[in-house]
Amino acid sequence: MTMRATMRATAEVKTRGANAVKAATAVRQVTKTALRAVPNSRQRVPAKPVAASTTRHAAQTNPAAAKAMAQAAKLARRDRVVLEHVPLVKAIAVRVHENLPVHVDLDDLVHAGILGLFDAASKFNPDKQVVFSSYAKHRIKGAILDSLRQLDWASRDMRRRHKQVEAATRDLAAELQRNPTEQEVAQKLGMDAERWRTMMIDLRNVGLISASTRGNEGDDLPAPDFPSKPETHPDSICAREQLRSVLGVAMKTLPERYQKVVMLYYTNEMTMKEIGGILGINESRVSQIHKSALEKMQVALESTGITSAQAF
Repeated sequence: MTMRATMRATAEVKTRGANAVKAATAVRQVTKTALRAVPNSRQRVPAKPVAASTTRHAAQTNPAAAKAMAQAAKLARRDRVVLEHVPLVKAIAVRVHENLPVHVDLDDLVHAGILGLFDAASKFNPDKQVVFSSYAKHRIKGAILDSLRQLDWASRDMRRRHKQVEAATRDLAAELQRNPTEQEVAQKLGMDAERWRTMMIDLRNVGLISASTRGNEGDDLPAPDFPSKPETHPDSICAREQLRSVLGVAMKTLPERYQKVVMLYYTNEMTMKEIGGILGINESRVSQIHKSALEKMQVALESTGITSAQAF
């Protein structure tokens, strides 16, 4: 009885010990899992992006910061657009400079055009579905012309008066068959003698009248002869018309697409990039068509015996 009880007690103790070991093992595993899920002070937590979150938070909480960020982005876009279209400014400045006196500096025109480009980039609205270069070229040319007006020492009103005096003098000379006197011109303009003298002094001061104006004592002398510009001579005008007619005939030998490229480039003064946008091709292809068109026109002109513009 005693031996049997002892064996039963020993088995029970072993069973309880095994269960205790299992329970302790389970508790240990649960503890490790919990420790992995909850980082302690020695474990580093991955840091969140501080700059982006801080900037976003500052923009949300500070309207002034958000406005400054938007303005900085707008200026960056404007500067990028300006740099991309600097060649357009130079092209327009060169075309305007071709019709100006030699003392006008091309760099001054380019500078004025760049200011116009900045103004166009600042005021451009992409929502209006307009190509920026088409919008900007008018602002660029306008800025260049405004700078030329500022260089002119005579005001618009002064030039308007000068034209009125010239028209009145011309009409009276045709009517009287002689050079009119100052009193007759003043009467034609409806001015008294004092106002006439004041206006003539102003016109002389700005250089609008000089050697072409003489007093009454010089009425018997022949009118001064001032040479006109070569391009205004009748033979030069006739030669340009003949050249334009011959070029028109040569253009008719080109394919329709080639004709369109030439017309848009030389008549409409569009850039090759703008022409490519209209025709749906890239800029390099427009350049190839332009070069090929000129070569074909040269062949057509040489077949008629014309080798250069000196023929006109």
